[in-house]
Amino acid sequence: MTFKEFGITVKLIMAVNGIKTVFLLVALSLFSCKAFTPSPETIVVPMKPKIALVLGGGAARGLAHVGVIRVLEQEKIPIDLIVGTSVGSLIGAVYASHANSFELEWEAFKVTKDDIFDFTIIYSKMGPVKGDRIEEFVNRVVPVKNIEEMRIPFAAVATDLNTGEMVIIDKGSVAKAVHASSAIPGVFHPVNYLNRTLVDGGVVNNVAVDVARQRGADIVIAVNVGANVVNYEIGNLFDISLQAVNIMGNEIARFKIKGADIIIAPAVGNVGMLDFDQKKKCMTEGIAATQRAVPIIKDKIGEWLKKNNPANKRPQ
Repeated sequence: MTFKEFGITVKLIMAVNGIKTVFLLVALSLFSCKAFTPSPETIVVPMKPKIALVLGGGAARGLAHVGVIRVLEQEKIPIDLIVGTSVGSLIGAVYASHANSFELEWEAFKVTKDDIFDFTIIYSKMGPVKGDRIEEFVNRVVPVKNIEEMRIPFAAVATDLNTGEMVIIDKGSVAKAVHASSAIPGVFHPVNYLNRTLVDGGVVNNVAVDVARQRGADIVIAVNVGANVVNYEIGNLFDISLQAVNIMGNEIARFKIKGADIIIAPAVGNVGMLDFDQKKKCMTEGIAATQRAVPIIKDKIGEWLKKNNPANKRPQ
């Protein structure tokens, strides 16, 4: 072999070895990616609690719910479900459809007693208030017609007057659901809906914490605006009916509300059931009560997250 031929042979060997080296590096690189790039199975998405807001009945006092919702929204506490009884269903429906506390406050400040109560003499056999006006109000302020279209899942609680059963309305007409849930017996005409005769949900469940639990809520925030039932200004059948339902609803709520994780009770006991001129006071009390409850709410959320997303839990 000549010196020239030897040189060519050496170059060929070096070239072959270089190619082998390149293949080896590529293989190592691919192996490295496969070994250290997490597969979809190892990516853990943190679990979040389902938080329900339960709004109780209380007529004009229910305007405190508006202040509660404002603070929850400001504190970025998510609401995944709203359950409302009576006025709680009205405020809840408005917020569930807009998911915007500014819109809720705007509509709440405009509401008057005449928007809710359409007194009539002709149909007084079933009660002095027919109830058409409350449906008109709901249709005017809620931008969707059916509960299924709500931005936040929503359920209204009513009572079957014939059987005494609790009726949960979570689909169909928003206006009918709110009307049925708010139809105070002896005041409003009963509502014929869903092949039932329905009246105010406060008769059986004024703060429906159990309904929220049945719908999978992990954390329940309950708002009770009907705690103070003292009323010395009772002068007619209308007042008697309102007071009787208020007392009954409060007694039921005392037991039902125990299932909530957080209870917010705005100090609106001195506001008359029909005193819709006390909007600002009710909203202010709702804000104050919720601000006091915010640390507890955040602690509850933190506890749930820690329990369900333990820091030492690692994919295998």
